[in-house]
Amino acid sequence: MNHKFLMSTLAMCMLNTTAYAAGLDRSGQLITPFLQDGNYFEAAMYVVDPDVSGKVRPHKAPPNTDLSTGEIAKDDQFYSAALKLQLTPNFSFGLLYDQPYSASAEYPTMQNGAFSSVKGNTAAEVDSQNLSLILGYQPNKNWNLYAGPVYQTLEGDVSIQGTSSIASGYKVSISEDHALGWMAGVAYQIPEIALKAAVTYRSEITHKGHANEEFSLPFSNLVPLVGEGESSVTTPESVNLDFQTGVSPRTLLFANVRWVNWSDFYVRPYQFGKITSLVTTNMFGYPDGVNLTDYSKDQYSANVGLGHKLTDKWSGVVYGGWDSGAGNPTSTLGPVEGYWAAGLGLQYNPTPQYFIAGGFKYVWLGDATAHSATHSIPGFEEASKVADFKDNTAVGYMMKIGYKF
Repeated sequence: MNHKFLMSTLAMCMLNTTAYAAGLDRSGQLITPFLQDGNYFEAAMYVVDPDVSGKVRPHKAPPNTDLSTGEIAKDDQFYSAALKLQLTPNFSFGLLYDQPYSASAEYPTMQNGAFSSVKGNTAAEVDSQNLSLILGYQPNKNWNLYAGPVYQTLEGDVSIQGTSSIASGYKVSISEDHALGWMAGVAYQIPEIALKAAVTYRSEITHKGHANEEFSLPFSNLVPLVGEGESSVTTPESVNLDFQTGVSPRTLLFANVRWVNWSDFYVRPYQFGKITSLVTTNMFGYPDGVNLTDYSKDQYSANVGLGHKLTDKWSGVVYGGWDSGAGNPTSTLGPVEGYWAAGLGLQYNPTPQYFIAGGFKYVWLGDATAHSATHSIPGFEEASKVADFKDNTAVGYMMKIGYKF
């Protein structure tokens, strides 16, 4: 049996069990399936079960009311699949499917009314899909140069309700949009010691189209003044560093480091941007308006672990992870600042050609303060802080099958 294949596939299974990472990051966008030897296929399902709640700041709630936000995070699941073909000794082709960015949150109706009203609750649903077409060139057994286009879809719905925001009553629905980006990278390997190292860059991708927006009074009176226009959202560029090496005939060390440019990401639908610009100009002499959501810092994350061959058919892995978050204070729709995580995984190879793997990840989410969209208005940094979230956790589960042919 190829022990290096057995353990390396288990390692990459564990690395992308991402749970509640910074910004909207979910899949981790790993390249490792494309770096497998020969022909290879895999498919996976991931489930995230977060437990996130906080306390509303007193200035955003009536006196003598329960300040709890209630449980705001929904269970989420996403999928990935990969096909890698070694066309010739020097050329390979790959298809990678993943769901890189998502959000699933809804504040329950609470007596304090900070995130709910008669029109509904503050909530967000964001979904994306990526299909990467990759062509690789291997000039020798050590080097692999690869690049290709990335096809991405993005859609989302956001509702802002309650006393926590001056934009209460605002709703936006962004229908599914399709756009293209690109990715490129280089990998180096020493097969004799199961060493592989790769750096992969993914470009930003800009989505443009019409957003269906709805306002409550008094902002709805301003809609005729701004008219209709095109909205755009740009998903961020990123860099992944992947590494693995054998440390003994039965043990593999693996690591992944990821950077995502969340500090340049924002969501600002056309009418929302125009109307908030009018309001902030007239009320505060600030002409820039506000974003529906944004982040102040880039994301850095790292995972490291050990895989060990238990028997000819069974392997296990233990690993830890860290995520920096994307700044604090942060959005009310994802109020955590990074995490620390620990996980376990197990892989069964009935034959040398295929495997079944499962994993479990426990995540300690970083404490964070949530702020409203008005945080960017000079002098409103403190007043915009609406709730504090502490001692929250999440659990991630993974199941994957793979076949080498």
